[in-house]
Amino acid sequence: MILAYGSMPLDRGTNQRKNKRWLVAEFNHQDTLFCVIHEGMSLFEKAAEFIPIYLNKTQLPTVNLNSCIYLGKGRAEHQGGGKNQPATAAIFAIDYNKLRFSTQQALTELGQWQGIRQVTANLSAIDASILALAKGLVHWHISHQFCGHCGNANGAVEAGHARRCSDCRNMSFPRTDPAVIMLVEKMFADGTPRCLLGRQASWAKGMYSTLAGFVDPGETLEQAVSREVVEETAIVVEKPQYIASQPWPFPASIMLAFTAIATSEQIDISQDDLEDAQWFSREQLSKFALNSSVTDVAANPETLQYRMSSSDSISSYLITAWLNKEIGQY
Repeated sequence: MILAYGSMPLDRGTNQRKNKRWLVAEFNHQDTLFCVIHEGMSLFEKAAEFIPIYLNKTQLPTVNLNSCIYLGKGRAEHQGGGKNQPATAAIFAIDYNKLRFSTQQALTELGQWQGIRQVTANLSAIDASILALAKGLVHWHISHQFCGHCGNANGAVEAGHARRCSDCRNMSFPRTDPAVIMLVEKMFADGTPRCLLGRQASWAKGMYSTLAGFVDPGETLEQAVSREVVEETAIVVEKPQYIASQPWPFPASIMLAFTAIATSEQIDISQDDLEDAQWFSREQLSKFALNSSVTDVAANPETLQYRMSSSDSISSYLITAWLNKEIGQY
């Protein structure tokens, strides 16, 4: 099982990247590559919109090490065989806004900017993982420019994997927020097993997903599963069982997937922000359309009334695995 954004091939050089001499050598190496993030988007080829563009030092002549984030060393694998790629290379991320105007113009002429999640289904697993990491770290630097202790400016250190206050010297590090996501199932009196899915009003029409929520301070993952399901639907669950995890740097989370058994049946969404929640049988799920393939739900309301959550999410994996009886107790 390979989930999107979880195929990171890079050696992050956790110890070496603190060595300035080593880092300078990596930065100046002729094979070093750069991925630019522009308002959360990455640069892709114009003629082949699913092939990301990794830039070299010649294409970024004025870039400096202090404005870059070291991602690691390995291979950025373009779809189609890694065109013009060395066997291994150091890869850095950089915020588009840190580039000179002339360079910004050149990049816009070179390729097209696209959100990673919009093209993930057509990317190699390796490229999706690298670009997602770059997006998450660039976002962290943008949102942590000032010290949380004294309010003075922070500056990037440790190859972009930390920020240090210019006054009190407090160190800040990128954090990952744990979130649980759960496939809740129940055997009903009619002998049919069903799973619990919900939707938010902001989602595409007909889209349903597994329930999810952030882990609160001071609680276990299992407690978070039970609490979130009760809060969102008033359904009581037991026997939470861990299934898998998925990096979700949008902007800074990791999704921890579980199954759980419901001990109640009556849904109540009045206490939370869900627009709807329903129980679905496997027969019903088999008629769900893939979210990426639906253009007009109204065209065939019987089979396209519902659609699956985004194919790059672990939610889609949980639903599909339960449908195929690969997970769950029923």
